[in-house]
Amino acid sequence: MTQKTILLIASALGALTVAIGAFGAHALAPMLQATNRVDTFETAVKYQMYHTLALLAVGLLLFQVQQPALQVAAWCFFLGILIFSGSLYVLILSGVTWLGAITPIGGTLLIVGWGALFYAVLKAL
Repeated sequence: MTQKTILLIASALGALTVAIGAFGAHALAPMLQATNRVDTFETAVKYQMYHTLALLAVGLLLFQVQQPALQVAAWCFFLGILIFSGSLYVLILSGVTWLGAITPIGGTLLIVGWGALFYAVLKAL
């Protein structure tokens, strides 16, 4: 994934996160309350935004540091967002509870992303 691609994905995910958060707070609020999924939705949106900012940081760090582990971090953050937050969004909208079993895979990818970022900085600076 190129630096430009990382920054473009982070920018798009940032905008998408705000849109999803607003949609949930307004259009989905009655359904989220009726199904007791408000906390799940908020967790999905928070983790998406936190890791979008992490992805943005990786893209910006690539201006200074050319470390292969940054590519690993970028992929892990991107895929982790898709799997972690994505599975929670689908679970909320569909009620398919087995999707909760997929969510930890995304969480693991997010953790690996942070580890790869740690390693990249440790080696580069």
